[in-house]
Amino acid sequence: MNMEKVRQAYASVAEVYIGLFGTSEQVHPDDLAFIGRHLAGRSGRVLDLGCGPGHITGYLRSLGVDATGIDMVPEFIAHARAAHPSVEFQLGSMEHLDVADHSVAGILAWGSLIHLPPQDLDGVLAEFRRVMAPAGTLVLALFVGDEVAAFDHKVVTAYRWPVDEFSERLTRAGFTEVERLQRPSDGTRRPHAAIAAIATGG
Repeated sequence: MNMEKVRQAYASVAEVYIGLFGTSEQVHPDDLAFIGRHLAGRSGRVLDLGCGPGHITGYLRSLGVDATGIDMVPEFIAHARAAHPSVEFQLGSMEHLDVADHSVAGILAWGSLIHLPPQDLDGVLAEFRRVMAPAGTLVLALFVGDEVAAFDHKVVTAYRWPVDEFSERLTRAGFTEVERLQRPSDGTRRPHAAIAAIATGG
């Protein structure tokens, strides 16, 4: 999957996407609690990668987190800056972060890894580990399935993962899982999991 294709796909539906998902009230309360539990109180900068309309970045800021939102879709960044003028937002790609080594206290990748082909995941996780300070926290969400498989997401092709296999990829990248949240399909949303992990090792 060419990430430029992903960018174009989201840009083409940005207005609709913002209307459907653009506020923290549209995020499941358990998800917000999970995010806050692991990223609030971090001493240092936290990156919300693939921040979309900026609603969760704004939520993190409301908790006192020094959060910066980064997304590759200009329409999302423009909305985020207008909706959350006190928060920093930047255009950028999670594949090549313009951030110094070991300089951030946390990363949120909430559903923003779902379009990565499985063969590209390890490289992105390595980039996350590069910028993460010792004992920094990574929080992410993914779609769950019995095997790694592509599916027809409403915007552009996405992938589902067995949670244990995804956690193993985190371990290989230098992260250790500390908490997991799973929620089955409710008829309108696909099976979903969240993982919190700590940067370990060198």
